[in-house]
Amino acid sequence: MYLAHSATKSGHVDTVPGHLQAVALRAAQYAESLGVTEEAYLAGLLHDLGKYGDRFQARLRGEARGVDHWSAGACLCLQRYRRAGVGAALAIAGHHLGLSRGDPDSLRALDLSRLAQEHPLGLALSAENLEALLERMTADGLELPAAPGRVLFNFGDPHAAAGMLDVRMLYSVLVDADFIETEAHFEATGPDQPGYRASGPPLEAARAVEFLTSYLDDLAASSEAAAEIKQMRRDLLSACLEAAEQPPGIFALTAPTGAGKTLSMLAFALRHAAVHGLRRVVTVIPYLTIIEQTVGEYRKALAPLCEERGALQYVLEDHSLAGLRREAAEGPESEYEGKARLLAENWDAPLVVTTSVQCLESLFSNRPSACRKLHRLAHSVLLFDEVQTLPVQLAIPTLATLSRLAERYGATVLFSTATQPAFEHLNECVRRFCAAGWAPREIVARKSEMFAQARRAKVHWPTPDGAKVTWNDLAAQIAQCPQVLCIVNLKRHAWALLDELERRSAGDLYHLSTNMCPAHRQDVLAEVRQRLEQGENCRLISTQCVEAGVDVDFPVVWRAWGPLDAIAQAAGRCNRNGRLSEGHVRLFVPEADDSLYPDEAYQQAAGVAWAQLEEWGRERADIYNPDFFAEYYQDLYDVSGLARDRDDQLSTALKILDFPEVARLYRVIRQDTINVLVPYHHDRFRELEEAVYAEGLKYTWIQRARPYTVGLYRPRDRHPLWDKLQRIPLSPKGGEYAEDWFIWTGEYDSLRGLMPAQSLDVLIA
Repeated sequence: MYLAHSATKSGHVDTVPGHLQAVALRAAQYAESLGVTEEAYLAGLLHDLGKYGDRFQARLRGEARGVDHWSAGACLCLQRYRRAGVGAALAIAGHHLGLSRGDPDSLRALDLSRLAQEHPLGLALSAENLEALLERMTADGLELPAAPGRVLFNFGDPHAAAGMLDVRMLYSVLVDADFIETEAHFEATGPDQPGYRASGPPLEAARAVEFLTSYLDDLAASSEAAAEIKQMRRDLLSACLEAAEQPPGIFALTAPTGAGKTLSMLAFALRHAAVHGLRRVVTVIPYLTIIEQTVGEYRKALAPLCEERGALQYVLEDHSLAGLRREAAEGPESEYEGKARLLAENWDAPLVVTTSVQCLESLFSNRPSACRKLHRLAHSVLLFDEVQTLPVQLAIPTLATLSRLAERYGATVLFSTATQPAFEHLNECVRRFCAAGWAPREIVARKSEMFAQARRAKVHWPTPDGAKVTWNDLAAQIAQCPQVLCIVNLKRHAWALLDELERRSAGDLYHLSTNMCPAHRQDVLAEVRQRLEQGENCRLISTQCVEAGVDVDFPVVWRAWGPLDAIAQAAGRCNRNGRLSEGHVRLFVPEADDSLYPDEAYQQAAGVAWAQLEEWGRERADIYNPDFFAEYYQDLYDVSGLARDRDDQLSTALKILDFPEVARLYRVIRQDTINVLVPYHHDRFRELEEAVYAEGLKYTWIQRARPYTVGLYRPRDRHPLWDKLQRIPLSPKGGEYAEDWFIWTGEYDSLRGLMPAQSLDVLIA
């Protein structure tokens, strides 16, 4: 008897043939949505072929270490099936350590005799004779199938991003099937009782549409928004429901802020899923600050289904703050929370809300844990909100990959924002990486009319000479406004303005930035909204974190000059519900001793926006004119070189199918950061500090700590900030410490949050 895993305390035994057959059948089942059940079955059947080797069996007995049991199946797959086996071989070779390179030289290196002589990881092969392994498999009643009639990965296809997604989709069904079957073995409750997890609930799209439309009717009836705003929201909802009848594919939803995009795009997704039999809805949001708001709206709108199926399972959150509403740090994880955590591992849920980082970086990852969920995107609806935040340098590979997801895997992709980037301008560039290109269908046919309906604020452009405004002068004008929002580009600028306002004894002062932990920001937003609703004084100084999707409504908004989309998003916080005859958005160029912008790309976009203003003139420039934005984005793509053929590092890695390098280079945000637990709530801070030193750094602790954590760029060696960063042990015994988790031992300002004195270089702008 050859064992796939060590026996459990419950007496459950997992044999190699049993495991191979179970994974193969489950992978084939998952691959039905991809149309390649034969290829998936083959990958599952051979993924652990090396476990028939004597060295692996010795490892299970504790008699050997450092054994490679995955290369044998990959090598056999290439030998027997040649080009038809390339995708499966790559998936098998990477199902533990991650996808490697798929170029011809790397594939030639998948040879058992070469690996036996010089293994790249210094491991010993479980066996060096493929035929002997195959004989053992055959003796156990398993036969190699014929070559699959249809495969996902067409070796030699020049469209690199499309081909890499094809490999990842096959990889996804294999690693997810392997995870599930292995988990069932180790969770077994008896010799013949494997512990399979419960599947996620179904979408029930038709019922969900009924509940949502009923909720929207009630919402409209109770709304205090102006009549024009109500009509705009009705028009948008109608357009979304009508567009949902169209065939699956790529869509764009361009509508002004305050038009009700969040629930209208959900209505599109649910109706679309009901009409075309799609499996799930995945909503992708760029900022953690607006995820809770979106999830809350979803759960209220779909309350009957959430009550029946469990709110945590029906509307599943997958992001770093998913445990934020579970305020109680004490007590064990509830049954519902445990199920939701398992469903988040592979997105086996009807409605998933996640971040751009989580979704997009998974689409370009090479790691099994990240890619595991990808097959769930086939025949699903993906809603990307606030798409103007997509980094320009990642646009083409991102569009190509999403285009492939729609073209081959029956998914529908919707890009939504008030400031729609002119991505169709990049169609020919996208076609270099995916033959389908990028040609979205616009949901709102007459955008200009809808934007005209949304005109509820007057924009005061900076003077033609670009005269700069001092913080002192700006503070004087803000102090005269009882309710005002001022958005600046950098945290240090926000602090400088707060200093001036405090010198003037300006009361009712509030602040938002990501140097405040999420729990702190939520408390501030709740108080700000309450004061605005009750007509009380409220002066909010914020960085850009308030712009996209944050539901606040100020009569006056000041905005430091920046990219045009940022300016329009800021305007969306002004007279949002149209209760005033006119709000006022005042743009200014701050006078500062240092840089005005967080990075070079932001500065470049701000420069293009200024050139656009000068070209159109202050009388004609109009943030409520979609043509104004289309021209801005086209100019931005031209200036950045994005619209021209070019080979940067990421493009080169894509073309040679270098999965590890693509994963390293594709980053939605800069990754060299650390997490710092801060003393916002002192009692909770002490409790978390004591817990991590008593138990070590665990997943459950991280989930509890996220609401009280601030992100910083990693300080350089011997940086003075290290003196205030306390290390966190990986285990109660100490010795080893986390590299990216620390405890702040300095002060935490009740207004500004974490303020690392003379350490501005670590601030994430």
